[in-house]
Amino acid sequence: MISRSTYEFLNILRSNNDRDWFLGNKARYIAAKEEFENFISLLIISIAQFDKTIAGVEPKGCIFRINRDLRFSKDKTPYNTYLGAHIVMGGKKNELNYAGYYIRVESGQNILAGGAYLPHKEWIKTIRYNIDSEPEEFKKIISDKGFKKYFGELTGEKLSRPPLGYPATHPDIELLKMKSYLAVHKPGDEDVLSLGFINLCTEIFRELHPFISFINRRG
Repeated sequence: MISRSTYEFLNILRSNNDRDWFLGNKARYIAAKEEFENFISLLIISIAQFDKTIAGVEPKGCIFRINRDLRFSKDKTPYNTYLGAHIVMGGKKNELNYAGYYIRVESGQNILAGGAYLPHKEWIKTIRYNIDSEPEEFKKIISDKGFKKYFGELTGEKLSRPPLGYPATHPDIELLKMKSYLAVHKPGDEDVLSLGFINLCTEIFRELHPFISFINRRG
């Protein structure tokens, strides 16, 4: 489970995001990191029961580093104030080519999500082709009762005009105009801190699985 001490560490880090404070509290970070890694290990096992592509994925290959990449950011605070992981086939090194199951633990900003964020040209071309080829299947997935319960509508920016090769009169043009295909659920802090959070994650990601499988379909 995720403990209150982990939340407390992340909350205090938000107000003390500097190297000296972090080094002075390294033991608290290590405890939070190990707790989160253990949780992700269990979550991988749970997801692999219904998504075989996740079987054998290593937790460390899914978890994001606490250190921020500052090369292209105006915000020079050195550390992320959340713990996050992207459980995807082959680990997060493959996240530019495959959709997976994303989890972020941060007080007031928890996220359980999945899909394709600004997929590269060939991938989004394939996604649109599959939606155009199997529109009823895709619409059935995103209108399913369980999917709607946790994710509501798909999120993501849209093109202002129809993508190349698709007329403005296409019956599913609004789906085809999407630049990202994302399903997002935001659990509350008490959900994350509960003993049943692993079961909640498993249930939500099970509902997400058909969507992930469709987004990852090739040819």
